[in-house]
Amino acid sequence: MISRFFNGGRRSFDSLSEQEILALAISAEEDDSRIYLAYADGLRDEFPQSAKIFEDMAKEETHHRAILIDLHKKRFGDHIPLIRREHVRGYYERKPDWLVRPLGIEKARAQAAEMERQAHRFYVAAAQRSHDADTRKLLGELAIAESGHEKKALDLEARHTPEDVREEEEETERKQFILTYVQPGLAGLMDGSVSTLAPIFATAFATHNTWTTFLVGLAASIGAGISMGFTEVASDDGVISGRGSPIKRGLATGIMTTVGGLGHALPYLIPDFWTATVIAFVVVFIELWAIVWIQNRYMETPWSRAIFQVVLGGSLVFAAGMLIGNA
Repeated sequence: MISRFFNGGRRSFDSLSEQEILALAISAEEDDSRIYLAYADGLRDEFPQSAKIFEDMAKEETHHRAILIDLHKKRFGDHIPLIRREHVRGYYERKPDWLVRPLGIEKARAQAAEMERQAHRFYVAAAQRSHDADTRKLLGELAIAESGHEKKALDLEARHTPEDVREEEEETERKQFILTYVQPGLAGLMDGSVSTLAPIFATAFATHNTWTTFLVGLAASIGAGISMGFTEVASDDGVISGRGSPIKRGLATGIMTTVGGLGHALPYLIPDFWTATVIAFVVVFIELWAIVWIQNRYMETPWSRAIFQVVLGGSLVFAAGMLIGNA
């Protein structure tokens, strides 16, 4: 009773009977089949060929489940005990990343490979626990099958996703990454870096007080981050535009907006005004060039155009702050 309390009500793997190990294997194969089908469903719209890979893997898990059920009937009868992963202490768990949309193709492939490795380790341990020859033989064969699934997945990829299809899917995923994270994050960084220049430097040159300047910069940065984040979430649910989760886009925008503003506000934690201001100038220069690089790297904006837009906009806002601060 005490051990059950400290273990959260979970059983240790060593305490399971052979019937319970078979029941656990059956439920695990059923869960994995459903997960693969969920991956297929999440990928079907954008990666239809890769979705077929996971459909075939789900069929393989269903076949394993049927074999295990037949063995259970033969040895223990029709009643299969209800035991699942979460009932066994230390047993591997499946993270519910198949519920996330959009579902990244590389993440799905990596998770599938990890699932097969975990299943292989389970069947090796289960076979070692079994004293029945037929059961031990089957579990050993399933361990070998699971270890070979990575090669089978590669074979399925070669059949369903030849080189041209993979290149197309990778380009689709790259565009989705840009739409969901890079574009909103870039908008936030530009807003945070540029829009906070005026209030921060206006305060700095009006007061020559570094602590006051820092507080104004902190308030402006956090306020802009919250505002931009909520605006991004409310502006587009991503269904029609295909830009992905509004929550992810909102977080990317809000965080990068705050970071952009804090970059040149934090130097004003330094008590000496001119030291803080010179460092803030350097940070602004770095921020603007980071924006230019991101625009060129991900948005394919020519260097000359990106530099003109960012430097001109930043210079105008900075000049406005200086004029107002010295008025």
